[in-house]
Amino acid sequence: MSVFFTAFDAVLPLFLIILAGLLFSRTKMASQQWVEVLNRFALWIGFPALVITLLSRVDLSGGHYNRMILVNSVYFILCTLLAFPYSKLFRFSRLRRQTLFLILAYGNVTYLGIPVLQNVLGKEALPAGALLSAVYVFWLLTLGLLLVETGGKGAFQPRNLLLKLLTNPLFLSVIAGLFLSVTSLQLPQVLSRSFSMLSQSVTPVVLFSLGIFMGFQKIGHLREWGHIFLFSLVIMLILPGVFYLVTAKYGCLEGLNLQASILEAAMPVGLTPYALSQQYRLDTPFTARVVLLSTTLSFLLLPLWIVILGA
Repeated sequence: MSVFFTAFDAVLPLFLIILAGLLFSRTKMASQQWVEVLNRFALWIGFPALVITLLSRVDLSGGHYNRMILVNSVYFILCTLLAFPYSKLFRFSRLRRQTLFLILAYGNVTYLGIPVLQNVLGKEALPAGALLSAVYVFWLLTLGLLLVETGGKGAFQPRNLLLKLLTNPLFLSVIAGLFLSVTSLQLPQVLSRSFSMLSQSVTPVVLFSLGIFMGFQKIGHLREWGHIFLFSLVIMLILPGVFYLVTAKYGCLEGLNLQASILEAAMPVGLTPYALSQQYRLDTPFTARVVLLSTTLSFLLLPLWIVILGA
């Protein structure tokens, strides 16, 4: 039990910031507009600066991260495709099945995942965290949106999908960071320091924004939360559990790369899929409730995973 409390203590500061945001929204000290403004800062400035800073320092020449990238890509693809049998099993509508394409595999790997990795595994885990964020962002904005586009009522328009991909700041920052890493180019010192300052500011801003978002969500009827609770356990406990057993048994990953991969896989659903569900007019209320409940459950499930992984 003492090990669990030690793990709990490692993530507690992050959740206290979320709680502060929740209290601000509940006491009307913050409005819903705060969420949009803070998230725009994170999406367009903070996290691109963080991703570029971290990826530019990753040494990809030795192939140390190749297997981690491949294994996590396979995991993401399989989890995303799981939306087909899962929707059929529970007789979901086409709209909800489209929503599952965005939330079955994509957890809050950047906004919450990177801070958790830094607090639990230390700064040496940040390169792995940046690469895992890049993997998740890439597949969400390619495979995830492709399935959403082709599964809708309207005709599939590849040009629109490509345009959304090439104008997404997270995707562009991944490309820029990988380019700097592969070419070994160095940013000018003044620009590097500016990026470093911005990257250090983004974590508390986003966690506070997440708390404000949670505070404005309507509770609704309790009976509506049964399946959302089950779904949250599937994405945060069952799927990462299978992932862990397979990768550990067959030696696909080990050490820090294994710990980082499982922790990222166990993250709650974040605000990016919620924003995309709004943009594509999917089952937004369902997505919002999954974000709310999965984030709340992560308060207990993430320390549990930290204990299991021996992190």
